[in-house]
Amino acid sequence: MSTFLTLAYLFFIGSLFGWVLELVFRRFFSRANPEHRWINPGFCVGPYVPLYGCGLCILYLLAALGDATGWEDSAAGRALLFLGMAVSMTAIEYVAGVLLLKLAKVRLWDYSMLWGNVDGLICPLFSLFWALLGGAYYFFVHPHILDALNWLANNLAFSFVIGYFFGVFTIDVAYSFHLLARLRQFAQEEEVVVKLENLKAHLHTARERARLSQRFFFQLHTVRPLSEHLREALEALEQAHRSDANRRSHS
Repeated sequence: MSTFLTLAYLFFIGSLFGWVLELVFRRFFSRANPEHRWINPGFCVGPYVPLYGCGLCILYLLAALGDATGWEDSAAGRALLFLGMAVSMTAIEYVAGVLLLKLAKVRLWDYSMLWGNVDGLICPLFSLFWALLGGAYYFFVHPHILDALNWLANNLAFSFVIGYFFGVFTIDVAYSFHLLARLRQFAQEEEVVVKLENLKAHLHTARERARLSQRFFFQLHTVRPLSEHLREALEALEQAHRSDANRRSHS
């Protein structure tokens, strides 16, 4: 099978799996979602997070390199392999975060409250999580990935499914970048950074108050102008920060 088709397949699987992982994390553990609602993660509309798709391709290439060089035969070699996975995933996370933050003025995640963070985009704690995830991938997923790739090589008709996915994904990315352009315009006018998860949580609350039907995949599609919701979300976030500051000053 060609390397391109292999990586396309892995991007497809990684993007879907990453979406599920982020969905669960934001539902139960995210501070930006204190009411624990189901919020569609990422900046895309559909059920995929491209960051994880790229990450799975990197993990596969590193694991394949480890298999070819025999690094996995020693504990030191495996430790080096997992360190490389953690560094690679952290680098992908930082580059993606910086691009969105600098070009679109949008923040998809915020680690600024965690120790050792860099620009609120990466931190040692999540780098450790990436290392653990890399180890879990190598021991529990990579062998099955190889079996799946062998199956795909014998069933190339499935490549049409991947082609369909990339067709829908391309349309989705174009639509999502259109929304990002609107968010960027607002951020430049107000001289702020838009925290996308806070905005989605605010829109969910606004729809509940207005008794409007909830949207899961098109959460940024609103009846009122999006700029109004952005200003309300910004005011709510500033009020929450003031409340936290007052609480700390009295404690």
